[in-house]
Amino acid sequence: MKLIVGLGNPGRTYAHSRHNVGFRCLYYFARRHSIRFDHRQCRAKVGTGKVRNEKLLLAKPGTFVNLSGKPVAGLIHKHAIPLSDLLVIYDDLDLPLGKIRLRQSGSSGGHKGMNSVISALGSKDFPRIRVGIGRPQAEEHSISENAIVNHVLSNFSHQEEAIIKHVIATVSEAIDYFLAQGIKAAMSKFN
Repeated sequence: MKLIVGLGNPGRTYAHSRHNVGFRCLYYFARRHSIRFDHRQCRAKVGTGKVRNEKLLLAKPGTFVNLSGKPVAGLIHKHAIPLSDLLVIYDDLDLPLGKIRLRQSGSSGGHKGMNSVISALGSKDFPRIRVGIGRPQAEEHSISENAIVNHVLSNFSHQEEAIIKHVIATVSEAIDYFLAQGIKAAMSKFN
């Protein structure tokens, strides 16, 4: 079984925020493959299904982004899923809006949700898809922590939303490719 996790914040307040792009990508993929998030496990909303003869568990942690690690680790342990069969989708400030990057492993890059996942799993060796949300515009050379928090919790503008909808569909294609060909082939095609 493979576990695909989207990171985001629960509740309607944050539903369309930049920080919830991981949730949105996962929901889009789930709808394309008729997978419903119909039960809860390990403090996460989950759905199960089969895609390309792979049994999948899709999960949306019910915690805030920065505390995503415990639900992810709980699901990994409950279902005895190897870390190579985990895929985490999340927003990335350091990528321009609309860009995606797949990685086989690596650091959190300062993303607090990924810090939580890496810490809870005790490893950074698992595949992930980073979705670019861009950085806030700086009036000076440095950007304050408050400006970053406000940026990731803000909604996309109408023009940005059009870009993100296209990217969400591309991420879904990348997940399909990952399932069929593996992370290295998906990186070659989509990075």
